[in-house]
Amino acid sequence: MTSNKICFIGAGNMSRSIISGLVTSGYPADCIEATNPSTPKLDALKADFAINTSSDNAAAAARADVIILSVKPQLMQQVCEALASLDLSHKLIITIAAGIPAARYQDYFGQAIQLIRVMPNTPMQLGAGMSGLYAPANISDEQKAIAEAIVKTGGDAVWVDDEDGLNLVIALAGSSPAYFFLFVEGMINAGISMGMEADKARTLAQQAALGAARMLIENPELTAEQLRQNVTSKGGTTHEAVETFKRGDLHGLTAKAMANCIARAQEMAKQF
Repeated sequence: MTSNKICFIGAGNMSRSIISGLVTSGYPADCIEATNPSTPKLDALKADFAINTSSDNAAAAARADVIILSVKPQLMQQVCEALASLDLSHKLIITIAAGIPAARYQDYFGQAIQLIRVMPNTPMQLGAGMSGLYAPANISDEQKAIAEAIVKTGGDAVWVDDEDGLNLVIALAGSSPAYFFLFVEGMINAGISMGMEADKARTLAQQAALGAARMLIENPELTAEQLRQNVTSKGGTTHEAVETFKRGDLHGLTAKAMANCIARAQEMAKQF
């Protein structure tokens, strides 16, 4: 990937995750700039990654080849309209905001733009992220390659053919680290309530989660169901636990949670 000048508008957790992936992979820190209205997050980014920082969105965007919009959806219109006076015709814009359709940005900026939507997740900061990307028809292969290279510094990525597919990415990858944290949280709390020391309960649960994930990744010929069956002896302890989850309709609850996640993304598309 050539060293395009990249500007992050917004210095929150996702910006930090992507910046971490870029710098760790060897991308020049002096080609990265982040902006934010307040300084503490900028100071932390500068201290940790030696990137450039600014409180002036327009000036930073004017200097950039690639503009990454990393602000809350409810602030997006205001942020984009403040950049509308710039000539954006030769810049690639990447947005990581959930819910807002690509066409809406055309209205926000009031000019023709080249924009790619990306749905990343926070494990990018560890190089273990998963991102989904969508590009409208006016995006070139070169621009797609730039966006993909940026997100792949922090993990893997998949392209979706239509914009609705990004909502599935949100449910399956963007939001799902929180699902796993919630499940592990429940395991740890249960272990503590049964008499295990907190640090030992966490060590046991988190290592089990890591090992299970690696088994999925390193055995692509086996389905998740087969892997589960391989460690579930009928009548044994694992079988009893799994049957308890089944009686509680864990799969149904998971499907409902993901459907609600998608529904919220669809609501946001109408709000902003």
